[in-house]
Amino acid sequence: MDIYLISETSVRRIDEPIPRLSPNSFLWLDAVHDEVAADAYAWRDRVERLIGTRIVDPHLIDAVNLGHPSYFDSTQDYEMVVFRKLSVGDEAGDAKGESVPLHKARSGPTAAHIATIPVTFFLCDHALVTVSARNSATISQVRNRLLDFRMRSAEAPNGGETDHEAPLVRKVKSATSAHQGRPPSRPEDLMLRLLNAMVDRYLALRQPLTDQLDRWQRELLDPKRNFSNWYALLDARIELRKLENLCEEQHDALQEFHDNLVDGMEGDRRVKPEERRRNDILLVRANDVAEHVQRVLNHARRLQDSIESAIQLHFSATAHRTNEIVRLLTIITAIFAPLTLITGIFGMNFKFIPGLEHPDGFWVTMIVMAATTVALLIFFRRRRVIDKPLIRKRRRPLIDDDTIVG
Repeated sequence: MDIYLISETSVRRIDEPIPRLSPNSFLWLDAVHDEVAADAYAWRDRVERLIGTRIVDPHLIDAVNLGHPSYFDSTQDYEMVVFRKLSVGDEAGDAKGESVPLHKARSGPTAAHIATIPVTFFLCDHALVTVSARNSATISQVRNRLLDFRMRSAEAPNGGETDHEAPLVRKVKSATSAHQGRPPSRPEDLMLRLLNAMVDRYLALRQPLTDQLDRWQRELLDPKRNFSNWYALLDARIELRKLENLCEEQHDALQEFHDNLVDGMEGDRRVKPEERRRNDILLVRANDVAEHVQRVLNHARRLQDSIESAIQLHFSATAHRTNEIVRLLTIITAIFAPLTLITGIFGMNFKFIPGLEHPDGFWVTMIVMAATTVALLIFFRRRRVIDKPLIRKRRRPLIDDDTIVG
């Protein structure tokens, strides 16, 4: 388990014993699933010794349950948030039963199987405890950013200012660095930053899924070849529905955390202006994360609707082509039916047939058959059974290339 001391001016990794915390500092205890599952009770005792908060048994079991959905719960001493994140690459091996990476699938390289793994957060007064996968890219990314802030702070104690810089330049640089590189002010702020980084990975998933479904839609409506990748399309529908359920659970957990946060802020009426401003920023961050989850949820629903529409268009186009073929065969049958009748009459085995031995009988019969064919074509054309041939003309584009260049 890694221990980090986070304050307003520095972020550093520490070892036991824990130093005395200032009012504006807190601890971040980062553990992995394997470490907690190896001896959960010993790990809980160590956490209690470090931060003075004891995790109850049901929450301890939830922390090592890799199949636990997104969830929020609270006690008098802490709040617990379980959030399922994307697991790709080496992380997927930690998820039992969901070990298929995002870029691979059993039905081919075009299917997008979404593998997730839970991350558990324990929010205490002056500490944040996280339990995640061993190779969590999101945790590593946020941790590296915090440590990078520590390194930059150590290299430039005064924000990188030099004596010859103008006061306005120093003021702008100070405001920019304070806005972009400021460490989290409390455990809730750090948790929301981690959640935001996790949700951003879901947002990055939207474009590959959209491109993949666009290719399938073109294949479904391509009249030159039959669509045969139905298993991959079914897998995509299953994964999108799983993504929709996942986002709904995440949104519910974040909403419960937001409500609990608001209730705690409203309960304390003796809040200083600076603390009230931090609470407002925290609420903005919570709303932003919830809005990102809602965007992923809406996109998953739109993709499901697109798949359903493409399938319906595919079968409608197939039915239309079948109707065209049946109509063509019906027209051919209707034209050749009287011709077959004429040839059948003259092919009967009678001893005497009128006109059979006439020298112009054959040509008269051929003229009658041709006239019958022309008459039927005219009849079908007037009854709109046969459409007029379409004259394909090359259409001028709405915007010429010269106009674009100009």
